[in-house]
Amino acid sequence: MHIVDRRLNPRGKSLENRQRFLRRVKGTVQQAVKRSLQNRNIRDVLDGGEISLPIDGMAEPSLRRGGDGITDQILPGNRAFVEGDIIPRPPGRNGGKPKEAGEGDGEDGFRFVLTREEFLDVFLDDLELPDLAKRRLSETEEESPIRAGYSVSGSPSNIAVGRTTRLAMMRRVALHRPRAEELEALQRQIEECKDDESRLALEAKLKSLTEKTRRIPYIDPLDVRYRRFENEPKPVAKAVMFCLMDVSGSMSEHMKDLAKRFYLLLYLFLSKRYKKVEIVFIRHTDKAEEVDEETFFYGPATGGTLVSSALAAMRAIIAARFDPTEWNIYGAQASDGDNSHSDGNLTGQLLRHEILPQCQYFAYIEVGEESGDSSASRSPLWTLYQGIRSELLPLSIRKVCRRNEIFPVFHDLFQKRDGQSKVTP
Repeated sequence: MHIVDRRLNPRGKSLENRQRFLRRVKGTVQQAVKRSLQNRNIRDVLDGGEISLPIDGMAEPSLRRGGDGITDQILPGNRAFVEGDIIPRPPGRNGGKPKEAGEGDGEDGFRFVLTREEFLDVFLDDLELPDLAKRRLSETEEESPIRAGYSVSGSPSNIAVGRTTRLAMMRRVALHRPRAEELEALQRQIEECKDDESRLALEAKLKSLTEKTRRIPYIDPLDVRYRRFENEPKPVAKAVMFCLMDVSGSMSEHMKDLAKRFYLLLYLFLSKRYKKVEIVFIRHTDKAEEVDEETFFYGPATGGTLVSSALAAMRAIIAARFDPTEWNIYGAQASDGDNSHSDGNLTGQLLRHEILPQCQYFAYIEVGEESGDSSASRSPLWTLYQGIRSELLPLSIRKVCRRNEIFPVFHDLFQKRDGQSKVTP
């Protein structure tokens, strides 16, 4: 049997060698991907492309045979020092001062081009939705083959050797097929027999048994059995992610850019890793509305701020379309933390009593100006959510002020955890 690999090799390179290289430098590639995400535009944040890898991070491990026992080593070219001498630091330019930029020789980094699929695989490698537990047979069921007994026809690759051999043995025993040991013993008797009449009788018996052996084959086509498989509907975990974004007048362009970057990472993560996850986009000022993807990311809007309007819209959509007993419900909210003072109590009641009891996980991202201090006074919404989180509800809150903080925060919120619990510190 010959196996021909007809998969396309990207850019004319060996696919097997390319994948082996990516596995070997996986940690270095992940760090390079994280760095490349910090300064990309929203539209091309995960389009793949060229990344730089340090040369010293690609060295292959090797084994060398060492000397036996304790040995003395003489370095070639040494004519000035003996054992015990202290070797002075070699003088550099400018009286031993560190090299200035542009001085001396250096080594370029290794440039490596990742395809979009490779980039996404590296980015999503250790991310998952927490507590994806509720599983039901959805309308578009997935099927998986399961064992369903044996059949008399099928593919040669599915032949059941054990069952076929057992049936063949049962048939041979039932039809009294002579065993090879019997024929060999009879042949020895013929060779040792000296009486002609007895010899002829034994030869006749041997001939009869040999013919019977030919009539009763060792394995008959009637004995052959094949493993049979049937497709069984496979329970699928259905999930919905609600993306709630504040687009009020208090949100500056920098804050909106941070929020959109977070949601774009979330959207790509969900659409790439999960087939049965629906995404609901809700944006709000003092009024909330469900919008499509294009409007959510690029549509202009401004106005006052009522966070409760977004939570109320989320509650209404859950009641209308997503049964909490069948759907894994998740939420991600991004805001600058500003909210009307009179709306605080209603927001807390909706989140504490209506939203979080139905959610598997809810993440709140507070975006701020790049010069902002995370240790400064907290916003009204942050203070409210921090109090709710202390009640051991499935709520996580994070603060983001700079572009390069988006990926670490996103990774922290959705990284794989052993023995997951709903509450993240």
